[in-house]
Amino acid sequence: MAQNEFDERSARNFTIGLLLAISSTFFIGSSFIIKKKGLMRLSAEGKTRAGYGGFGYLKQGIWWMGLISMGLGEACNFAAYAFAPASLVTPLGALSVLITAVLASKYLKEKMNIFAKLGCVLCILGSTVTVIHAPKEKVTTSEQLHYMLLEKSFLSYLAFVFFTSVSFIFYFGPKYGDSNVLIYVTICSVIGSISVMTCKGLGLIITESFGGANLFTGLFWLFLLSTVFTVMIQMNYLNKALDIFNTSVVTPIYYVFFTSFVMIASAILFKELPNNISNVLGTLSGFLTIIIGIFLLNAFKDFVVTWDTINKTFRIASQKVAEAPASFTYSYRQLPSQPYDAPIKNKPWTKKKKKRPKTTKTFVESEDSSDEIPFRKIDLKIENG
Repeated sequence: MAQNEFDERSARNFTIGLLLAISSTFFIGSSFIIKKKGLMRLSAEGKTRAGYGGFGYLKQGIWWMGLISMGLGEACNFAAYAFAPASLVTPLGALSVLITAVLASKYLKEKMNIFAKLGCVLCILGSTVTVIHAPKEKVTTSEQLHYMLLEKSFLSYLAFVFFTSVSFIFYFGPKYGDSNVLIYVTICSVIGSISVMTCKGLGLIITESFGGANLFTGLFWLFLLSTVFTVMIQMNYLNKALDIFNTSVVTPIYYVFFTSFVMIASAILFKELPNNISNVLGTLSGFLTIIIGIFLLNAFKDFVVTWDTINKTFRIASQKVAEAPASFTYSYRQLPSQPYDAPIKNKPWTKKKKKRPKTTKTFVESEDSSDEIPFRKIDLKIENG
């Protein structure tokens, strides 16, 4: 009986978390479009743009609507971590990129090429597979979480994050940060994985407080301060990466690294592991499909590729293949330098079909400017030694 109640509660929490995660992607994805419309309206009015230091967008009501939409999206995302596994919520964040691309095509008149459309389809398919094969949570109370925080596996992961972050921030960053996109993205990803774990821990404690448990415990303040600290570092180095490198490069790499480290951390701390090999393969397949979709959405967004251009390219290629001449050999052409004793035979120059190479070579000599180019044949005997 108790097991059935636990399974029903887990299924209910999973559904709530899934709906919150999907709602988050809609709010966040649409917020970019709403804020962009406000910035475009500001530019049309001739006021100083935000990129040049202007703050006129703060007087735009539509821009504030976009900001509120983003706040709602982040709130839903935070709440989703309290109900659903982090290995499910984090990969679904890719849907916000898809929603932004679709809404930009409709309301901002931005063109979507065939690669972007294919990327959208792959993101949807990958997200569906990820949801189907998502693991179940095993750590569901603050007491269990407190115990898992002291496990050697999670302490080892914390040590890995600390040494990786310190070495990349103080050694590799100053040397290679301006030339290698992986430096700042790695810092964001490993520290971001800890911020997700602390957010999920906060959500778990807040959820328990609704049932009468004490909210302001030592664990609550630890998670709260850790969340603020890690998010500040994460945003700092993400902004550095976006400032130095192209967005189409940073976005897919950051998504892959960040999601990978979150899945590893959640598997260690919250024991969010698939229970059989089919779910392992399903989760990995869904994740890789989303990665390919994100790559197609970002890497080729500036290419003008449509079905018409593809058909035209194939048509031209087929035409060239059909009109291509048969294979032939070219004769060597030599300027007259010495008189030849052999008689000249007037014969028009023609292309000859390709034959097996022989020991004789034909040299062509042009003696006048008429259409018929006379040539003389010289047999060259090649002897060994």
